[in-house]
Amino acid sequence: MKQFFLPFLAWLGLVNRESLKADFFAGLTGAVVVLPQGVAFAAIAGLPPEYGLYTAMVTPIIAGLFGSSLHLVSGPTTAISLVVFSTISRYAEPGSAQFIQMVLTLTFLAGVYQLVFGLMRLGMLVNFVSHTVVIGFTAGAAILIATSQIKYVTGIPIPKGESFLHTWVDVGVGIGSTNFYILMIAAFTMLSALMLKRYLPKMPHLLFGMVMGSLASIAIGGAAHGLTYVGEIKGQLPPLSLPDFSFASLKQLASGAFAVALLGLIEAVSIARSIATKSQQRLDGNQEFVGQGLSNIAGSFFSSYAGSGSFTRSGINYSAGARTPLSAVFAAILLAIIVLLVAPLAAYLPVAAMGGIIMLVAYNLIDFHHIKHILHSSKTETSILATTFFATLFMELEFAIYMGVLLSLIIFLMRTSMPNIVDLAPNPAEPRHKFAEVTEYGLKECPQLKLVRVDMSIYFGSLDKVQRELACIAERQHIKHVLIVGESINFIDLAGAEMLIQEAKRLKSLGGGLYLQGAKNKVYDFMDRIDFVEDFGAGNVFSSKEAALQSLTKRLDHSICATCDKRIFRECAKLPGAKTV
Repeated sequence: MKQFFLPFLAWLGLVNRESLKADFFAGLTGAVVVLPQGVAFAAIAGLPPEYGLYTAMVTPIIAGLFGSSLHLVSGPTTAISLVVFSTISRYAEPGSAQFIQMVLTLTFLAGVYQLVFGLMRLGMLVNFVSHTVVIGFTAGAAILIATSQIKYVTGIPIPKGESFLHTWVDVGVGIGSTNFYILMIAAFTMLSALMLKRYLPKMPHLLFGMVMGSLASIAIGGAAHGLTYVGEIKGQLPPLSLPDFSFASLKQLASGAFAVALLGLIEAVSIARSIATKSQQRLDGNQEFVGQGLSNIAGSFFSSYAGSGSFTRSGINYSAGARTPLSAVFAAILLAIIVLLVAPLAAYLPVAAMGGIIMLVAYNLIDFHHIKHILHSSKTETSILATTFFATLFMELEFAIYMGVLLSLIIFLMRTSMPNIVDLAPNPAEPRHKFAEVTEYGLKECPQLKLVRVDMSIYFGSLDKVQRELACIAERQHIKHVLIVGESINFIDLAGAEMLIQEAKRLKSLGGGLYLQGAKNKVYDFMDRIDFVEDFGAGNVFSSKEAALQSLTKRLDHSICATCDKRIFRECAKLPGAKTV
């Protein structure tokens, strides 16, 4: 419990002179990387550029100290920035004092949601959001981000607040008013960044692109050709702030904050797990929820907006040799020092160059490799990908996230509602005639006793499939005795138990019976709690295969056994008509 509230005690013993050195240089690399990203992400969120930097200073420290990952680095992210903008821009003008106030309130609420999820031990919830949904949402968000920057990289006048479709209609109508000086600066910025990334991949290419775009703008006299500039960033530490705690504001932003919280948790836990597979670290999903929640709650009081784990910065942090979360703390401190020194230089940064950098960030969000794999491997996953992608483009973003979660749950229910039901029979080639799959080994089956294995849970979602299979055995195969081998049944719920009792009574009325053997201990424990055996039949539940066959072969129609040429059970040797050697 102590480490749940003070998780940094778990890794404090890892800190030594060598780890401090490694963490310091990893933090320095992260600080340089996040400088252009923080400015870009704030622009996506509709906030003044310094708010992205404030977020990159505050959230990594809290999330690092109170999370469970040794390498996850939190801060502003593209997807969350876009959701923040989409949620708040309906109520206030981006960049205005009211807009900023509402963003702080949204951040606080999102943090509260995340913290409550963590304290309630709901870390497993993110497991129900499929990777395909995340890929589809991220790709859609990337297209929206790129679309939002079209007016900044072309100079085409596009009214604020236009939808995705209307923006492209405006681009088509206003294509003739493109400012080629603005377009040139944006293209030169992107080209410079891409060239550095190709030939010197370890260098901060986004920062280099911004510098080159600024120099190019100065060289051509950008202001005289219609270029505008970001303006001087306040060179200061995150100032204190206060969210709006009025009931009206909390009610207004509750839904959007939930979407931000959910997306943030999905991002953070997914990234932490991805890096943990390389670092061989065990993660605590609930602790990550707590860390993310506290970081956003604290951030809302220090002029920060909602953040989450960053794949780029976390990956760089791990690759740079970070040993402990102190690397994230060093990154935040070093960023603060850098901002105090270089913030005034943002006055020379063209908005077109910033737009070009954001375009590159958006492009890198699209996971082309996995999208191609999904399109070629599964029609179901492809439909999920397409649904989430287009919902992101044409619906409110928080509803697109909810739709993704709903789709994930539907997928889960669809897959678990269709359990694989396998026919079994003794395999003479195996010791003690171990049960094996009939179709795989071409085994003979008993004409009176059907052996089946249910490869999943028997619960309200799978009742129809299991019940139909049992009915088919009785009605089409004319077998009235059915033994369910329960070794692969994870659990049985109340509805499942009632269905099995119903089927047992039905088969008994036909002169047969339904039997259960080899279930897991937790299944038997549940049966005891609901008095299942009393209604199902005490003589119909067996702990071993031998006990089941010894009992059930005695209940078969021995007149049929006398002329049967299958005799697949060893117990058949004791039945009438058995050949003696």
